[in-house]
Amino acid sequence: MNKVNKIIVVGLGYVGLSNALLLAQRNNVIGLDLDSKKIKMLENRISPLDDDEIKTYLNDANINSNLNFDIFSEKYFSDADFILICTPTNYDPDKNYFDTSSVELVIEQALKKSPSSVLVIKSTIPVGFTKNINLKFNTNRIIFSPEFLREGFALKDNLYPSRIIVSNNNPKSSIVMEMLEDSAISQNIDCLLLPPTESEAIKLFANTYLAMRVAFFNELDSYALAHKLNSKNIIDGVSLDPRIGKGYNNPSFGYGGYCLPKDTKQLLANYENVPQMLIKGIIQSNSTRKDFIADFVIKLNPNCVGIYRIIMKQGSDNIRESSLQGVIKRIKAKGIKVIIYEPLLKEKLFFNSDVVDSLDELKQQSDIILTNRFDSNLNDIKDKVFTRDCFGGDV
Repeated sequence: MNKVNKIIVVGLGYVGLSNALLLAQRNNVIGLDLDSKKIKMLENRISPLDDDEIKTYLNDANINSNLNFDIFSEKYFSDADFILICTPTNYDPDKNYFDTSSVELVIEQALKKSPSSVLVIKSTIPVGFTKNINLKFNTNRIIFSPEFLREGFALKDNLYPSRIIVSNNNPKSSIVMEMLEDSAISQNIDCLLLPPTESEAIKLFANTYLAMRVAFFNELDSYALAHKLNSKNIIDGVSLDPRIGKGYNNPSFGYGGYCLPKDTKQLLANYENVPQMLIKGIIQSNSTRKDFIADFVIKLNPNCVGIYRIIMKQGSDNIRESSLQGVIKRIKAKGIKVIIYEPLLKEKLFFNSDVVDSLDELKQQSDIILTNRFDSNLNDIKDKVFTRDCFGGDV
């Protein structure tokens, strides 16, 4: 691809910032966000996210010559070739649907300000959203391209993508695919141009399958823990079957984070008129796992339970929807004192539990310490630590 396109990226979280850096290798990119603090950091080439590749590429001189950041403004839409929409969507339990209001707002503003740009939705959306929003605005300029990113490895997963999928409802969809493919380091990438509704379904089904795998190994671990068996031995034997494989098989306190909780619930909502048992079971399994973990800890009769890190996984800066939050609530409901060590927390209370600044304080005050993933900082008090981490990390 020879043409240098002007690309606007709206929303600079993991998805938006990684795509902005990826595409700025070959195109002129402007990244927009409402968070002035984030924009200031990015202007100074400081990453607001804990992602090694993002930090490196932010300080690449060749990329920086093509990349600028600013507070969100409609003025940038007028002469854009492509507008990537990477704003957050979240499952709304009251509406039983994703809250797509931020995406819809950008779409409405972009269509008014730009006569010809193609709008590429990168945010996760419900099945059927792209088709319906094009009908609403009587256009075909809105396409969808799902992301398959791991937190902390967002840019790496764009540079070495497992696949690239773009909806095929616009003649320029193939150009979007070429831009993403040409900017990647990987060769011979599986690329699919598909109808938008099928593209949306792939995203939700992929994440629900991953949630199912987490739930499966967690239930295996619950069985082993209840019967005093060695979980790792069982998982090792099960995972030797090549149809099952060894990845993504380390037990935890439940799945959490930005994607899996909301995407599984959204997929279930899309099943409204379709018989199913498994999708609902995956969601219920995650709640049951937290019940089981909390009950196991409660039966140990601790006076004070310490929490070492609330983050979802190692190397993460995300505490949103982390499984430990559900466990904490269940333990506190029994009147047991909980204290928390989490350097990412600035406040002194979290769920009305004390946040301690010192790891030594956590170790001294706690009868038992819960951690989703074991850390070498806890080597000196291993006898106090309760974790279901069999493999020493996120494998």
